[in-house]
Amino acid sequence: MALQLGYSVGYWSSGPPRDALNSVIEAERLGFESVWTAEAYGSDALTPLAWWGASTSRIKLGTGIIQMSARTPSATAMAAMTIDHLSQGRFILGLGVSGPQVVEGWYGERYHRPLERTREYVSVVRSILRRDKPVTHAGNQYRLPYDGEGSSGLGKPLKSTVHPFRNDIPIYLGAEGPKNVALSAEICDGWLPLFFSPSENDFYSSCLQEGFARSGKPEKANEFEVIAPVTVIPGDDVEACADMIRPMLALYAGGMGAKGANFHFDVFARMGYEDVALKVQDLYLEGKKQEAAAAIPLKMVEDVALVGPPEKIKEELSRWEETVLTTLLLSGPTSMLQTYVDILS
Repeated sequence: MALQLGYSVGYWSSGPPRDALNSVIEAERLGFESVWTAEAYGSDALTPLAWWGASTSRIKLGTGIIQMSARTPSATAMAAMTIDHLSQGRFILGLGVSGPQVVEGWYGERYHRPLERTREYVSVVRSILRRDKPVTHAGNQYRLPYDGEGSSGLGKPLKSTVHPFRNDIPIYLGAEGPKNVALSAEICDGWLPLFFSPSENDFYSSCLQEGFARSGKPEKANEFEVIAPVTVIPGDDVEACADMIRPMLALYAGGMGAKGANFHFDVFARMGYEDVALKVQDLYLEGKKQEAAAAIPLKMVEDVALVGPPEKIKEELSRWEETVLTTLLLSGPTSMLQTYVDILS
């Protein structure tokens, strides 16, 4: 199956990504299906999407991802309705729970029962978008109206004053673990993996099928979207191309999260790289970042990225086209977008 192309603006560092607006406009001109923003503990995902999206007319606008701890379900639903109106129905709501270091360290919230929290969060958002009655929710994670300790007793069920442009704004879930991947298929319209490998397709396909079955709507499989970031580095020297990716893989496998609580580490371990990931993690946490990157083998890079001469990339692309993926999410400067189209189309 031919894969669609999406464009990721990614995270900010000291300021907006250089030339981001031109890249978004060029991506739309070249026929990219969607553009995505991100947030961690700096810039937010919604504001840039609205700013850059205002200069486009066709391309879909996705958050990859909004962190659930950053906003209540009601605040997220309000933002989704607002951008969907402004973009005339082009918004995609990408959500994720993040991890304990960010949730507890940045947002000051307890990281607890993430699957339950996701299920309730999505349920509240969908209830608000339907706008068929005042919203109530009596869950373990969220209660609308709030009736717990310290309640005034004055809260009442409310219905959005805004009629949504669409009552069915698509919701995608950022997920890495098998239970969370299955949950995306059960309650959402798409899945946003971070490190996807064609070698793990059967594993992920099984997780998704489990979710579709639980949803009671097996036909969802025909419309479900899977959008994965895939780094593409064309060049004659394969190892040199891989060197441009190794530091990022070392960061995620070794430096994101604590030992025993790094979901990215778990993804690479499932791929068969647990020994590598352990070594990388030890080096990274000792501050030896360059050595950690150098410990990433070429095969590990090639499992999650496309590197080397264009002919090699074209040949390897067929492996990705035979998976559950529907869209390759690319990133890079404006000047590279035409090259991506030429190689991958």
